[in-house]
Order: sequence, then structure tokens, then C-alpha cells
Amino acid sequence: MTTKLTQSYAILQFYKNLRPDFDLPEGVSIMNPFSSKDSRKLAEIFYDKFYTDTAPRKLIFGINPGRFGGGVTGIPFTDPIRLANDCGISNDLPKKAELSSEFIYRVVDRYGGAKAFYRDFLITALSPLGFTRNGVNMNYYDDRSLLKSSEPFIVKSILDQKKQLITDKNSCYCLGEGTNYKIFQRLNEQHHFFDHIIALPHPRWVMQYRRKRVDEFVELYIKNLAV
Repeated sequence: MTTKLTQSYAILQFYKNLRPDFDLPEGVSIMNPFSSKDSRKLAEIFYDKFYTDTAPRKLIFGINPGRFGGGVTGIPFTDPIRLANDCGISNDLPKKAELSSEFIYRVVDRYGGAKAFYRDFLITALSPLGFTRNGVNMNYYDDRSLLKSSEPFIVKSILDQKKQLITDKNSCYCLGEGTNYKIFQRLNEQHHFFDHIIALPHPRWVMQYRRKRVDEFVELYIKNLAV
């Protein structure tokens, strides 16, 4: 069971207390994995398994949850297949693979497995809630009005995680070297979250456009995660 003052307790409280109170553009909906009882339960099992301690982690920020990874399991970049096979957490979810999850768990395996990886890192996102437009995945920055309206929520989410979780306060990682990184840099300059943000190629970009070089990018991750 989760107990107070552990990383697991703090992480789960953070997700349970998310309150998105910003306007959405027409056709856009919020995707909150924690609104699903099944996803919430799986996330509780995951965080209780890997984070029931008080050791500090480095934060890794993605963009926002997608429908086939964190959107269904409640765990960033972890689809139902990786949750069962790599994390040892059985589930009844449809075993649909998600490209970003496939890459991340190649990194996890190369790092030494889930126990070793999650002992040192916590994967989150600039927007811990996802978005869909007419049922299709979208990023928080794909619509200018959504980016503007969600920005206070994103800032608060980053600050809350820094305050509530036991983390490395000096540096973090950003998944995505393009728009996500540029926005994160801008917000960091305004709010001084971290001294240093290390950008890494986004897993989906690697799997879609550089798949033949996957091993090379896995090694790039491992090298940078050692910083």
C-alpha cells in the first residue's frame, strides 16, 4: 500500500489532484487517464512497485499522454504490452503496441531494466493530461489557442511536481528537440524551473523517421542519461 512521504504517494497525489480549468478550442477534449478506474488502478500498482521510497529522481518531460500509451495505462510512455512484459504488471487492456513506448523500453532495457531505470528517473510530461481533436491524438502546442489557454496549467504542473516530489532540482530532460523543447526553454527562462534542460530526440520521431538507427539513438539516450 502507498504510504505518505514516499515518492509513490506524492506522484499519485499529484495526478489525482490535477484540475484542468482552462478553455478548450472547439472539437478538442481532455484525455485524463486517471478518470478511468482501470488505468488509475494500474498506475497505483506501477508507482507502488517502483517508487515506494524517498530516493530522488531526475524528471524526464514528454509532451502529453497519447491514447495508446500513458492514455490507457496511466503511466507515461508505457503501453499495455510493455507494462506486462517489462514492468511485470499483468493487465486486461488490449495489447496494442505504441511506438514511443517501444523505444523507451529499449532504453529501459539497455539501462538495466525497469527497476534500475525507475530507481533513477521519473517520466512525466509538460502537460500531464492529453488532448484529442475529434478523437485523434494532438499535442498541447498543435493549436495556438490551446497552447495559450493551457500554459498556466502546464506551469503549475511543473511547479507542483518540483514542490511535491523528491527530484533533482538543477537539471531535467526534455523529450523532443523541436517545439516541445523550445516551449520548455521559454517557460524555464520565465519561471526558472531548472538550471539546465537536456533535450533528447523524441521517441516517436526516432521510430517513425530513423528506425534503422534505433540502436544508435538508444545509445545516445544512455549517454545523456548518465549526465
